[in-house]
Amino acid sequence: MKSFSFIFQYLLNPRKIGAVLPSSNFLAEKMVDSIDFRNAKYIVELGSGTGVFTDKIIENRNQHTVVMLIENNKEFCTLLREEYKNEMNLIIINGSAEEIDKYTKDFNIPYIDYVVSGLPFASLPKSVSSAILIKIKKLLRKNGIFITFQYTLFKKDLINQYFKHINIAREYRNIPPAYVFSCSN
Repeated sequence: MKSFSFIFQYLLNPRKIGAVLPSSNFLAEKMVDSIDFRNAKYIVELGSGTGVFTDKIIENRNQHTVVMLIENNKEFCTLLREEYKNEMNLIIINGSAEEIDKYTKDFNIPYIDYVVSGLPFASLPKSVSSAILIKIKKLLRKNGIFITFQYTLFKKDLINQYFKHINIAREYRNIPPAYVFSCSN
């Protein structure tokens, strides 16, 4: 059901969804690999889609860790709310990643330990990408990590303008293969 919903939403909004199929379990594992779940207090996921990365975050997090999902697509938000309706310390917002600072303030989140992003930066206007990256950098605690994946290295230079250190790992067992960027300062 999740895959069908994802494909349908892609057909309606290809530039906003960014891929024909949801991310693989292999990519999801790589996306959460650098998260210290034992010590993370606040994790924000941008562009949660059907919850492939969310599943891994929820499965591994400490029960007291606050997880905020920000998803712009209403249908995906409905799916996420139904899927995770019994989860404690989970905030699901139907809104724009550009408002990450507003949402963290509204929910009294003083800083973020990890930002996990499924946003299609290659499809977003540079001004939108820059605005989001500026806010993420400001909200991340010292030693916090911004984790995103991209299908190409096209946006590496843009991301590098905001984060000094970028570790890149390739996941070939995804359709299409993807690069995982773990970014810090």
